[in-house]
Amino acid sequence: MLKNLKKLAHYNFKNLVTFEFIFKLLTVIIFSPLFLWLFNLIMKITGYTYLTKENFLSFLLNPLTLVMLLILFILITIYTLFDIGVIITLVDSSYQQKNISLKEAIKYSYHKSCQVFHPQNILIMFLVLFLIPFLNLGIGANFISSLKIPEFIKDFIFNNKMLLIFYIFLVIILIVIFLNWLYSLHYYFLENCSFKEAIKKSKNLSRKSHLKDLIKIGVTQVLISVIYLGIILGEVGIIVLINKVFKAIALLDSFLITIVWVGMLLSFIIYTILATSLSYTILSILFYQHKEENKEKMAHVNLPKVLKKESKGKKVVTVLGIIVLVILTGVTNLVMKGRFNLNVEFARTMEVTAHRGASVMYPENTMLAFKGAKELGADWIELDVQALKDDSIIVLHDTNFKRTAQVNLNTWEASLYEVEALDVGSFKDTKFKGEKVPLLDEVIKWAKENKMHLNIELKPTGHEENFEQLVADIILKNHFEKDCVITSQVYEVLENFKKVNKDITTVYVSALAYGDITALDAADYFSIEASSVTKSIVSKIHNEGKQIYAWTVNTEENIKKMIELNVDNIITDDPALAKRLIYASKSSDIITELVKKFDKLF
Repeated sequence: MLKNLKKLAHYNFKNLVTFEFIFKLLTVIIFSPLFLWLFNLIMKITGYTYLTKENFLSFLLNPLTLVMLLILFILITIYTLFDIGVIITLVDSSYQQKNISLKEAIKYSYHKSCQVFHPQNILIMFLVLFLIPFLNLGIGANFISSLKIPEFIKDFIFNNKMLLIFYIFLVIILIVIFLNWLYSLHYYFLENCSFKEAIKKSKNLSRKSHLKDLIKIGVTQVLISVIYLGIILGEVGIIVLINKVFKAIALLDSFLITIVWVGMLLSFIIYTILATSLSYTILSILFYQHKEENKEKMAHVNLPKVLKKESKGKKVVTVLGIIVLVILTGVTNLVMKGRFNLNVEFARTMEVTAHRGASVMYPENTMLAFKGAKELGADWIELDVQALKDDSIIVLHDTNFKRTAQVNLNTWEASLYEVEALDVGSFKDTKFKGEKVPLLDEVIKWAKENKMHLNIELKPTGHEENFEQLVADIILKNHFEKDCVITSQVYEVLENFKKVNKDITTVYVSALAYGDITALDAADYFSIEASSVTKSIVSKIHNEGKQIYAWTVNTEENIKKMIELNVDNIITDDPALAKRLIYASKSSDIITELVKKFDKLF
């Protein structure tokens, strides 16, 4: 494989690198903003200024939305296919040991990419937009492969055995489909056939080598990542050596750090340019090897014959289309961003909230968990409250006691007397046997005494009356209104609570946040699932003088990301880890850490 790779590099390498550089540059400057603008346009046309968990389904099921999203998906598919097609075409010409012009490869790839509109080629959308990103087998640095399943969804799946089994089964099925379709794009671009025919040919070509191909693809991805990481570590090591030799006054001289950053930037650019090309080149080598092993006739694209079919009218339309896209993108950037970006963000103290208390160590939503959260250094405690049939307000997440107390009893059908007899500790561990369901009043009294802040999430079941008033009365009775926030995933609950008491801070909780969510004026702050938190939405919320919480953030990678995005509060199951990383971020950065670690080696 390495010999073949070296051999192919003698032809069309310059064209390949040139194209990938220009393509990636245009992606960042023009096409990514353009696709975002088109999505925002769809929202505007369908009458949505923002998207949250509550209104996303109605937005998605709008017939106009479905039609316009289909058009957008087709455009993204064509754009992604165009990139892949140019690479496959150039590599194929290299395999034939001949050079072709970049112009020819671009024209041919564009010609084939536009054929996605044909009914027999519609499955290309599934491969390009869903199958590759879902499996995270991006075959390079394709921008659609950055799509990830939100962390809260993964946690929900992994904590449910049946869902986990179904998820694993689904992934296995998708991997099998992916491996069967692995060479379909090569057939599609190199042989004059539809994508439907290409799938059949790909399945026959690789049916005896699925496992080997999967391993080779995996090894390729790992090698690319290791080489990239090695280059970065090497750059840091060189800086440390220079620092030692010249005995710089300060370990982290600003000039040296600038060199590191420039080196890292160049490495990232080179990685971005070559990753996709190298991955599809390796895939092409496997394709040709299997063809030879199966004694299948080699069919190469006949560029002059194909390109001759293109009419002058199509060329004119293409050129005009590109011009219009560029103009639209420029206008959009001016309108959306403005000439000046007034940012009124200021230095904030980032706080940590223990999700349902110290729920990793203790039974969730219990006094043990709350006391444990305090010991771990949490600033806030998040807890869930519901109303019983006698209007008692208890702390519980589920609307049924089956999971935590092994009793099939709905909260709205239970009395306080019944609840007091339940054991909600044993489900976590037998050593917690006898732990009781706490009352909100009990938790507030403890929090006030221990100077803890509470994030009180209201969980309406639809069976209670005056729910918001009951909660507000407990808070006011304990004079705790300045030390808590009221949160809910149901916006109507916040509206009702503001009618009861407008002075207590309210927070809208959503798994999805897009657009101008600050228009939701019943929410003083916003609590957003971590995968939906972006730099722009943080700035937007901060510039409105409001705060943003991120949930549920449990991994070191995601906590660091939230710290970089400057959220106000990190809601996590691991408050000790979050506190440590926040503290470290105040006095260090990635360059400092890398240099210090290297420095210890010398």
